Amino acid sequence: MFKLFLYKVGLYLLHWLPVSLCYKFAACISDLQYLFSFRDRRAVRNNLKSILPSTENISFLARDVFRNFGRYLIEFFQMKEMVGAQFIKDKVRIEGIEHLDRVLAEGKGGVVITAHIGNWELGAVLLSVLGYPLMAIALPHKERLVNDLFNDQRETKGVTVVPTNGALRRCIKQLRSNKLVALVADRDFGEHGIVMDFLGRKMLVPKGPAMFSLKTGAPILPMFLVRGGDGTFLFSCLEPIYPPDRNRGKAEDGVMEEFMARYMPVIEEKILAYPSQWLLFREFSVK
Repeated sequence: MFKLFLYKVGLYLLHWLPVSLCYKFAACISDLQYLFSFRDRRAVRNNLKSILPSTENISFLARDVFRNFGRYLIEFFQMKEMVGAQFIKDKVRIEGIEHLDRVLAEGKGGVVITAHIGNWELGAVLLSVLGYPLMAIALPHKERLVNDLFNDQRETKGVTVVPTNGALRRCIKQLRSNKLVALVADRDFGEHGIVMDFLGRKMLVPKGPAMFSLKTGAPILPMFLVRGGDGTFLFSCLEPIYPPDRNRGKAEDGVMEEFMARYMPVIEEKILAYPSQWLLFREFSVK
């Protein structure tokens, strides 16, 4: 209940403070978290050390990860008021939306994959505002009231949220209705993923995207929303990745792993391009 109280107080304050002041406040809090949260700081630094050359300034980039997480939270809790047609026109550069239109014209829906990079929550809302409503699979929070608060923010612009433990039938129905299902694919926080090579380490990777694609024939659509240095965003929809015809309808681990090996490098490339926007506060390798 205390966590819910803090979220609600923060949400109330964000509605009354100017956005520029909210970002400054978030930067201060993020710096404090960086200084005093030893476990999170160590995880972020170890992740960056693993994927970047030794010449990179890891301390600077790690602090920026925390600050980018603060920006992400500000935007997440202001999505109701902030995101609309004018925001997209002024703040978002869109690339590759023709790939999405082509996939939907084929009539099999699309499995949108992204990563914990930039602001993936805002990216889902942007899609909905652009006229592409989607169903997002989200890991539920342990506290129901906190979970309801977060889902209310996600659903404010037409995003449908389903929990990870009840997604299978609803998502397959969504895809067979030629609609979109979205998943964050760079880390499995449960115990049902597949261990794969990822960014030079072994990591437990979610198999949901491959499973949905193989079962329905819907292609994988990599999409990312990353921030620029001037308060703007780049929303990129990359070329679709189609499931192999010879294994259509199958969902064995071997088949899925072979398919996943085709689209996971896309996520790796994006993380390497924007390492300080990869907001993962756990070490990503399998122990």
